[in-house]
Amino acid sequence: MLNNGQPVILVVDDTPTNIDILSNTLRPDFKVKAATSGKKALHIAFSDHPPDIILLDIMMPEMDGYEVCERLKNDPATQDIPVIFITAMTDEVDEARGLNLGAVDYITKPFSPSLVKARVINHIELKKHRDELEDLVRLRTQELELTQEVTIEAMGTLAEYRDPETGGHIRRTQNYVRLLAEHLRHNPKFSDYLDDTTIKLLYQSAPLHDIGKVGVKDNILLKPGKLTDDEFIDMKKHVDFGGAAIASAEQRLGDNSFLHFAREIAETHHEKWDGSGYPSGIKGEAIPICGRLMAIADVYDALISKRVYKAPFTHKKAVEFITQGRGSHFDPDMVDAFIELKETFRKIALEFADHEEERVALAES
Repeated sequence: MLNNGQPVILVVDDTPTNIDILSNTLRPDFKVKAATSGKKALHIAFSDHPPDIILLDIMMPEMDGYEVCERLKNDPATQDIPVIFITAMTDEVDEARGLNLGAVDYITKPFSPSLVKARVINHIELKKHRDELEDLVRLRTQELELTQEVTIEAMGTLAEYRDPETGGHIRRTQNYVRLLAEHLRHNPKFSDYLDDTTIKLLYQSAPLHDIGKVGVKDNILLKPGKLTDDEFIDMKKHVDFGGAAIASAEQRLGDNSFLHFAREIAETHHEKWDGSGYPSGIKGEAIPICGRLMAIADVYDALISKRVYKAPFTHKKAVEFITQGRGSHFDPDMVDAFIELKETFRKIALEFADHEEERVALAES
């Protein structure tokens, strides 16, 4: 990113006369800093006020220009600073080496001061346009991510509106999922899967786990009591409804769609470790990791939430239920992580609780 005000040029040369010539050429259009060694040049480049462009001699004692350039290009903090070699080394091999190291230009001595100034102006402008383009891409990316997140939340909230007693369910479950994922990323079994990008997408996608409920009849979804066997069969269809709806959107967006995780969560969060879940009866590690994470988050939240057909469980009772399901309902490693994080689960549940009755139950020892 270019500095505000006058661009800063760092001139690096072990010959003071060359520094004076270049400084006089570039002022007053630019602010000029000077270094007579590679070590001093790196110190300035890595400071809190780095230059916008570097004019770099090659033949210097202790550390030559090639090494200086290589160090600059190998560090994320300085790799985007344009480097122009100004040197008495005129062989094409030397020029090729400099350009291959990442320099943007190569000027041989004796140089024309006006030519150097023109080259500097051109590369400053190129750097300015590149920075503006990067800012624009960054802004568009942020807008796209926000659009994705808001769209998912809106769709998830639509499903929750079918059941007015679970308004905080989305916030709680997505925070549970992120909490578990961030903890499990340090487990070798999950470290390759749970990188920063995946965890972010899991958090954003979690609200769609019950989107299929919009297809369940009101007399079943809102029934204030235990479902009959036939009604439960219909209720279980929400997994298929949700998976199919998301898959249709995912197909249009392509294989790299952010909806991939949302579909897997919707389809598999009712599968069980021992294979007794639905809709496919898959078991163990065949269940996607995101589905296993959501299974614990969803069940814990269902237990501590108030429903028309039940009072909220205490936190202790909910933890006992999850623990008892270790190796049968839930992935054992994830249950172990849940136990370590149980008090943080309680804090999340309290923060986004829907009813005072839930807060009271959660506060019990």
